Amino acid sequence: MLSWKAIYVIFLREFKRFYRQRGRLITTVARPLMWLFIVGAGLTSIIDTGEHGSYMQFILPGIVGMTILFSSIFSTLSVVWDREFGFLREMLVAPVSRLTLVAGKLVSGTALSLFQGVALLLIAPFLGIHVGAKEVVIMIFLITLVSFSLTAFGLFIAARLDSLEGFNVIMNFIILPMFFLSGALYPLKKLPEPLYYLSFINPLTYGVDSFKHILLPGASTLGPELSLPIDIFVVIIFSVVMTALSAASFDRR
Repeated sequence: MLSWKAIYVIFLREFKRFYRQRGRLITTVARPLMWLFIVGAGLTSIIDTGEHGSYMQFILPGIVGMTILFSSIFSTLSVVWDREFGFLREMLVAPVSRLTLVAGKLVSGTALSLFQGVALLLIAPFLGIHVGAKEVVIMIFLITLVSFSLTAFGLFIAARLDSLEGFNVIMNFIILPMFFLSGALYPLKKLPEPLYYLSFINPLTYGVDSFKHILLPGASTLGPELSLPIDIFVVIIFSVVMTALSAASFDRR
């Protein structure tokens, strides 16, 4: 059975850790702003978007997806850290189920990513993107869903690693391809055919595409490339599969 008190304790511990790590806090704020206002501003001058808005408008959903990706995956780094320093052993001998520990990590990682993703929506009006109350509510739902799925994915990998060094190598090997093959920086149809089809096994592709439905609803060539129900369905299926796999891996470890 789930212990909601234990889930709350894990959730609170992760938020305190995030707040106290000043370097991580600064990086969280600086990374998306650098991509948006440095990379985006630079490419705007060389990429012709025609009458479909600016390039900075186009990449905003992708930057939200990138922020969620980095935050969700690296929030599970605490599992490896806790294992190396013995705290995970203390958690495992506590009178709570393994599912409770997994749920606590999933909730805390999702909440951190949700906070960071929603904060980026404050930039949208300055880019000429209208975000009303309805759009904010839908985006909160989508960001929560994508954050949960990616946190479960990160937890599945972290449960199988024993060192911080191994985690960093594998995460960097996985994160960058996921980001570049998600349609965050360019339309998927512009990719070579092999990469185009490869992008559809990337869960972040469906998350970024769902954000485009809300933030870029009127853009044809730079807007979403899949239907919103398909995006949501794929992310939900991925969430369920990764949650089951991470719980099973965590229990065995």
